[in-house]
Amino acid sequence: MKFLLFILLLGLFACSNDDLLIPKPPTYLRLNLPKHSYSTYKAACGFSFESAKIFKIKDVYDQQGLKTCHKDIELGPLNGIIHFSFIDMKEPLATYVNFANDKVDEHKVKATAIDDITLINKKNKVYGVLFELQGDVASPFQFYLTDSISKFVSGVVYFNCKPNFDSLKPSLDYLKNDLLKLTRSFKWN
Repeated sequence: MKFLLFILLLGLFACSNDDLLIPKPPTYLRLNLPKHSYSTYKAACGFSFESAKIFKIKDVYDQQGLKTCHKDIELGPLNGIIHFSFIDMKEPLATYVNFANDKVDEHKVKATAIDDITLINKKNKVYGVLFELQGDVASPFQFYLTDSISKFVSGVVYFNCKPNFDSLKPSLDYLKNDLLKLTRSFKWN
């Protein structure tokens, strides 16, 4: 009986340690992304741009199975996609710009910040804006480019995962360089 009491007291004293165990936060795998490199992509629809070599540009087809000028740009190891839309403008430019801005505004509920980079290339007559949305948003980057007369393109980035800004930050920083290259090198042919 004394032995059992001794073991019980020993167990109680062993459990009274003041060091609290605090669980460690989740960690994320380190990305090993390749060095940025680019090649020129020329579309039959009358535009070209410098595309990251890790991207895979796919044609989009309409309901009748005909190829359109829209593209799906797969982001390779970043596990995402850019939905790239080309429009021959039939309405005033403001209609398309307002629509693009409204799409960005839809993310204000989740966004902690929205930064924009104005893109002006007078030589190639390309004007637009690249939006960077911070926070747990569905689309962290959106952009539009236009000749301001008859052509308009827009792009929306989506990742194939739940939006978690902290864990996506390294991928977003990497992708931002590629998007800046794409939008700044864009030309109408």
